[in-house]
Amino acid sequence: MPEAVESTDHPPHRPSRQVDAVLFDFHGTLAQVEDSVRWVLQAAAACGRVLDRAKATILADRLVTAGRAGGPVPHRVPPQLAEHWADRDLYAHSHRAAYTGLAATVTTDVEGLPDALYDRLLDADGWLPYADTEPTLRTLHDAGIKVGVVSNVGFDIRPHFASWGMEPLVDAWALSYEVGRLKPDPAIFLRACGMLGVDPERTLMVGDTPADAGAVQAGCAALVLPAAEPGRPNGLSASLALAGCQA
Repeated sequence: MPEAVESTDHPPHRPSRQVDAVLFDFHGTLAQVEDSVRWVLQAAAACGRVLDRAKATILADRLVTAGRAGGPVPHRVPPQLAEHWADRDLYAHSHRAAYTGLAATVTTDVEGLPDALYDRLLDADGWLPYADTEPTLRTLHDAGIKVGVVSNVGFDIRPHFASWGMEPLVDAWALSYEVGRLKPDPAIFLRACGMLGVDPERTLMVGDTPADAGAVQAGCAALVLPAAEPGRPNGLSASLALAGCQA
């Protein structure tokens, strides 16, 4: 006869889910692009022009509507830019061509402005890390939990983290234009886990869009946080709680 099992009024204790790594999206999760008016003023200055704030504000509104990297998706992409737009996060040349092309659709008397605007994207000064980005990455790093950045992006963001003093806090970079896969494709999350040498089932993905939640299809857990205003806390301490770390 099978051995009897003693009954109990309480379910057996189950250990909490172990997290060996946390993956983070970049834009809208760890950092945000600079204010659009500052973006225009700084780009114009790089072209040798000083714009008054009123003119810069009008121009910024038109440029954001046309399509700014890190801004809302444009309502219309000109046919001649359609292929570059579709491939913008897979090839660096398409990323630049798409966004400089969209900026060029806005009439301006500042020569060279589209390229100068794009160059702000490549400069760490054109971004603001969220207030809780560095403390969160450092807490995970100090706890021995591996950190990866998984981003749909068409340019190298490592120099930004180096400029902010955060590059040593990131163990792996799965950037779409380098790995040839875009979120929500599970392959990009699996690639990140492979880079870190961790099991997807012991990995947490943190992002701000449904594409980031695609990590669930790779076997990871996912935490989706709404993007905050530039420079403010972004709720990243929630990832520390899920990882079992104290903020």
